[in-house]
Amino acid sequence: MGTLFRIDTQTLPRVLILDPPVTDAEFEMLCRENGNVRLERTSAGAVRMNPPTGGWTGCGNQEIARQLGNWSVAKGQGRVFDSSTGFRLPDGSTLSPDASYVSEERLRSLPKGALRGFPQICPDFVIELRSESDALQDLKDKMNDWIVNGAQLGWLIDPYDRQVLIFQTDHATEVVTGNRIAGYGPAEGFVLDLARVWNCYQD
Repeated sequence: MGTLFRIDTQTLPRVLILDPPVTDAEFEMLCRENGNVRLERTSAGAVRMNPPTGGWTGCGNQEIARQLGNWSVAKGQGRVFDSSTGFRLPDGSTLSPDASYVSEERLRSLPKGALRGFPQICPDFVIELRSESDALQDLKDKMNDWIVNGAQLGWLIDPYDRQVLIFQTDHATEVVTGNRIAGYGPAEGFVLDLARVWNCYQD
């Protein structure tokens, strides 16, 4: 790719097909050059553009990341990453969950300096929060991509229907409603207070 470009979120489509596809290094540079928009790369090499969020989603994202971060600090192991973090996955894609957790054991398996760029690892636990502009099926497909690439547990939070879709390997998708949801597996001991998330969606 000869010259990287600035992305105009008002005129370009949400998905860009680049020929030839960008390399890992070019994609990281493209992201740095376009800090106003969150970019993801599919396993086929297409670049997905996610413009800045609105107030409701921004508040919801922050609340989820805060609760997950507090749990991680109390646990004293592993790290939590926010929605700005891109992960390079085994299928060649680079995706960004709204919040994620990587265990201490798997962090130790990374070479020194691996967290400076896009970590070449799939989080153990991922959370995606549906925005008003997100098609639910697109997010379900993304959650399945996380599981295929190695995530043990994934929550797709839909604040508009007040429900959470749970994804995990070799299990059918489960739908949970209510004001709390408890984690297990890599998120054992984490309880997300959904009522606080739902409150972000009230003016």
